[in-house]
Amino acid sequence: MTDSLGVAVIGAGMAGKAHAAAYRAASTVYRPTLPSIRLVSIADINTELGAETAARYGFERHDADWRAILDDDRINVVSVVVANFLHREIVEALLAAGKHVLCEKPLSDSIADARAMAQSARAASDRGVLARIGYSFRRAPGIAFIRELVQSGRLGEILHFSGRYWTDYACRPDAPMSWRYQGGPGSGALGDVGSHLSYVAEFISGDVIEVSGGRFHTSITERPKPLGAVVGHTRGNVSDETAPVENEDYAAFSARFAHGVGTLEVSRVAAGHPTSLMFEVFGSNGAARWDQRHPGEVQVIVHDDDDALTGYRTVQLGPAHPGFAGGWAMDAPGVGVGQNDLFVHQARAFLEEVAGIPESESLPRCATFDDGVHNMEFLAAVAESAAQGGATVTVKEH
Repeated sequence: MTDSLGVAVIGAGMAGKAHAAAYRAASTVYRPTLPSIRLVSIADINTELGAETAARYGFERHDADWRAILDDDRINVVSVVVANFLHREIVEALLAAGKHVLCEKPLSDSIADARAMAQSARAASDRGVLARIGYSFRRAPGIAFIRELVQSGRLGEILHFSGRYWTDYACRPDAPMSWRYQGGPGSGALGDVGSHLSYVAEFISGDVIEVSGGRFHTSITERPKPLGAVVGHTRGNVSDETAPVENEDYAAFSARFAHGVGTLEVSRVAAGHPTSLMFEVFGSNGAARWDQRHPGEVQVIVHDDDDALTGYRTVQLGPAHPGFAGGWAMDAPGVGVGQNDLFVHQARAFLEEVAGIPESESLPRCATFDDGVHNMEFLAAVAESAAQGGATVTVKEH
């Protein structure tokens, strides 16, 4: 195992800060002990934001140009957390330079670019260089526990999955135009939060086989142009000039999985839901549900309980559940787990793999770029279904 790992994050926005904070905390959770983690650079063209983020999270420096990272031999690991259309150029250059890359989802803004990135990742793997994508919710203890209930047969034959991911960051018409509102159908709410919901659905119900009933809707068709940089989902000064919104605010569809069928719904204009991922899975012997707003618990019902006790019971997550023990300094039941913790565990999993810690001693590995391509093919099938008035579309086998 290497003595130390130098880390950089490209992108200092909301998710970039989450990655930066995660690398800073990764050594404080779980066992075995990681190599020394050196926080080297935050790269962002917005120099004020980049410098502030670097100072805030203890990184040595800020680089205005991400290319400064390529030739820095002190940097081994890089998170790419910028607009989706920028991913390919940056990721391929980093892999060619021998840097291990953790890329935010979705992999790219086009399937062609995503497939090219996956090919670059396979070539890099032959040289011992890792390329992974961040699917943080797969390590949520509640979601992992429900997956165990499904795979163990405790819930019986899986009948159907019902999931939604509602957010409200775009519910105000004065939210400024940004890259999030540009791109073709499927790159809006579906590509943003639907990418999370879709991989969670497959994590629980198995590979998707086909989708149908796709429907997109854009509620706010124009947005004001910003006066300055747009960071994350923040609102700021805008001009009187507007630009057209090019993608969807809302998407819904049905799917058939390896185990059962399901309905999925996503929105970025659901007022009162800052970020609400929730799902329920129903089996022949019971059901289970998880809600991001209450991430420290799951609710479960099994039919072999006493009839007088039939109904959902709330289970407080604790060391008996996957991914909980050792994950925090205080890992007792009821302590809870939030999305920021999941970023820490994601960074930890990636660093463990880079450091050569055996998989048997590690957190579940991060997803591969091939997984990222599959997720985009899943979402592309939804977009095709919507374009064809809800037609049934087969998803390429994973």
